[in-house]
Amino acid sequence: MTTLPARGTDPRTAPAVLVLEDGRTFRGQAYGAVGETFGEAVFNTGMTGYQETLTDPSYHRQVVVMTAPHIGNTGVNDEDPESARIWVAGYVVRDPARVPSNWRARRPLDEELAAQGVVGISGVDTRALTRHLRERGAMRAGIFSGNALAEEGTLLARVRQAPEMSGADLSAEVATAEPYVVPAVGEKRFTVAALDLGIKGMTPQRMAERGIEVHVLPATATLEDVYAVDPDGVFLSNGPGDPATADLTVVKGVLERGTPLFGICFGNQLFGRALGFGTYKLKYGHRGINQPVQDRTTGKVEVTAHNHGFAVDAPLDGTAETPYGPAEVTHVCLNDDVVEGLRLLDRPAFSVQYHPEAAAGPHDAAYLFDRFVELMRDTDQHRPDLMEGQRA
Repeated sequence: MTTLPARGTDPRTAPAVLVLEDGRTFRGQAYGAVGETFGEAVFNTGMTGYQETLTDPSYHRQVVVMTAPHIGNTGVNDEDPESARIWVAGYVVRDPARVPSNWRARRPLDEELAAQGVVGISGVDTRALTRHLRERGAMRAGIFSGNALAEEGTLLARVRQAPEMSGADLSAEVATAEPYVVPAVGEKRFTVAALDLGIKGMTPQRMAERGIEVHVLPATATLEDVYAVDPDGVFLSNGPGDPATADLTVVKGVLERGTPLFGICFGNQLFGRALGFGTYKLKYGHRGINQPVQDRTTGKVEVTAHNHGFAVDAPLDGTAETPYGPAEVTHVCLNDDVVEGLRLLDRPAFSVQYHPEAAAGPHDAAYLFDRFVELMRDTDQHRPDLMEGQRA
């Protein structure tokens, strides 16, 4: 990504263009930094929570289109970021707020984007753009403004030279470089080793609220690193990229030892691959805070927060044999029957494809952290048969 100064031109009125890899273009005004950026164009259907979206590491190398027409109304505060920086590659909005209005606001959104070098575009018909992406699928895109503007054929060629999301190994690029600890709130009940594949800040906080001391480890952590913290459970976080590129050594090692395991989003995909299932790229993915999912273990329907462009290819009905015993699909998206959750029947391991920390979003799925607590409480991880990697 390259950012350039506006050179005397008000960025809010400077011309900008969004170019998709299939040749379609959308013109508007620069929003945030002026320059050029490239990434996979995806859309988010959330009506709120734009600050959490921008700072979600799972959006690394993606140009995010907001379907809600008014963005920036509440400005930017210092309490809601999900990480230390904005991760989206580019930002596309229709009608940005001219003046933010919220008692917690510290600065306007466009100023925050510019300060962090995030190139965006406003004044775009995001309804037409979203419809196009739904029909044609997520695709590479570029946003150009200021000195980066050129003839459309030249810009299109540059977009088509950008890397695709399929085959992208990105977790290590967004994960913490050094381990850190989020202490339990109140009395400590359990210790969890959380593998940071692009973790959001609210996730360890939700566990800490339940008496869990969370040791957040880099994406490159080894199995020895995981067990050095003497965990009662292991957590696999969300994250960006293609799950087919990930190393499964740690996940398989945890399953072999029988330590309680809980994965979300990217972690769900790694769990699925460790069980022997494949993963595939969705046409345009699930990104928003209004996705209906059914928990088949209870029959309950939840409205959930999603951010994933890949999914697990597992049989929806019955059980499937895996190297770790029988497994079943526990959660399904009611919009399109995409697998949204898995569990092993003979070992303490489960996962969901969505975000139970729901920042931003509904809290329908918060019970999953309680389910993880119950799994750790009910599992004796020191059984010698499981420690030797043998099935109970």
